[in-house]
Amino acid sequence: MKSTNQNRPNILLVMADQIAAPALPVYGHPIVKTPHLESLASSGVVFDAAYCNFPVCGPSRFSMMTGLYATRVGAYDNAAEFSASWVTLPHYLRALGYHTSLCGKMHFIGPDQLHGYHERLTTDIIGADFALTADWSETVPSSPAGATLKTVLDAGHCIRSLQIDYDDEVEHCAIQKIHDLARTQEQQPFFLTVSFTHPHAPFTAPLEHWQRYRDEDIDMPAVGPLAEAEQDMQTRWLEQARRSDQYVITDDLVRNARHAYYGMISYIDDKVGRIMEAMRQTELDRNTVVIFVGDHGEMMGERGMWFKSTFYEWSCRVPMIVSAPGRYAPRRCPQVVSLIDLLPTLLDLGSTGTKQEYVDEPDGTSLVPLLEGKVPEAWNDLVLSEYTADGVLAPCRMARQGPYKYIYVHGHGSQLYHMGDDPHELHNLSGQKSVADVEQRLLAHVLKDWDPDKVTADILRSQRRRLFIQKVTAGAGMPVNWSFKARFDDDTRYVRSAKASDIKARKRFPYVAPKN
Repeated sequence: MKSTNQNRPNILLVMADQIAAPALPVYGHPIVKTPHLESLASSGVVFDAAYCNFPVCGPSRFSMMTGLYATRVGAYDNAAEFSASWVTLPHYLRALGYHTSLCGKMHFIGPDQLHGYHERLTTDIIGADFALTADWSETVPSSPAGATLKTVLDAGHCIRSLQIDYDDEVEHCAIQKIHDLARTQEQQPFFLTVSFTHPHAPFTAPLEHWQRYRDEDIDMPAVGPLAEAEQDMQTRWLEQARRSDQYVITDDLVRNARHAYYGMISYIDDKVGRIMEAMRQTELDRNTVVIFVGDHGEMMGERGMWFKSTFYEWSCRVPMIVSAPGRYAPRRCPQVVSLIDLLPTLLDLGSTGTKQEYVDEPDGTSLVPLLEGKVPEAWNDLVLSEYTADGVLAPCRMARQGPYKYIYVHGHGSQLYHMGDDPHELHNLSGQKSVADVEQRLLAHVLKDWDPDKVTADILRSQRRRLFIQKVTAGAGMPVNWSFKARFDDDTRYVRSAKASDIKARKRFPYVAPKN
């Protein structure tokens, strides 16, 4: 077994896709069942106010991997190329002597499918081309992934699905890798990323996990659908993109979709449990820092909204648990943090106390003092999140500092909420004299080193290039296909250059009750 060198911890990063912090019992949910995540939390530091920096898959992950805001690295939407010239967390850890492995989804777009990892153990569930490029030249926002509320109508349980196929493979390869790492005689520390696609829509839970919940126990959203006059511009755009007016979503459908989502979370929890058991059996847990996070959340009918792409809590707040028994005492951390803080944090852990030299100074801040129970004097308790992808027609940004959340939609009205007094974000304080100083301060944070007019121009140029390339390379010709292949048939098993929602729906294998 590996020696327990306390100065060089192994790092295990476990990610779940589209998992909302408010849906977990670790954050107070009374119904969802996640005993393994609760066990991890009981031995770790739980961050109560952790946010993603872009509430959609690809840009959130690119931002986390670089420690930089998404628009800074050109990650404007789910089809923005992640340039090979950006230095990532795996690059930095390799420089510190770590072996780096990626198992599962990371949504890398472009020819570089490693971005510093020594190896990938599986393919990605999503294609690496420009098929999901947003188009702001349209007068009505659209969803290139094909996301509509039909997903809610089709929610339920199943025997198999594309996402179950994928995550079962990810779990298998991850546990095999853990055993391989335990067998090696080398003393090289490792960084292993295990990234699942559940509980991402469509809402289809494995039958076993669906049956852990009763319909009558499923809670309804705390805030129901809002009239259009009560909606902000970002919400109106997203509702148009998802063609929400074409679907009647009854209470039964909402409850059914939430039932499936909770089952999908329990499915992931079981996988976390088996991964942690493999770590214990191999004794790698003795010197491994384990981090569990989500890339963004899921609205799950709150405010009548579904999926992500907004800055409301169910979409933008993510779980973040750091467990390192013997290194950090279990505690709750109330400070505001975000995913871009992980890069400087993990480099602090891996650099054995020496000052880390950065190629690009990260936008995030090391969380090591908070893990140790200390709050630095200079801590500003601020996070920024942005959104420039499909479903909107202008750049949007959010600043959360202390109890206040400020939302900026370029060219349209702003929002300001006091999260302590108004946790459901129903009372917009923007424009009120009593909080004018707060609003001005947060607006200054939003606009610092971020020119929305320049961002818009850059996005439009990027979209034109990518849409043209996708058009002329798609179809019967020679389509661009940069997707990493771990198996010869990966291109036919998973989503490649097509609407993700359609492919995932067709791959579902429904449960059929046995005949009497």
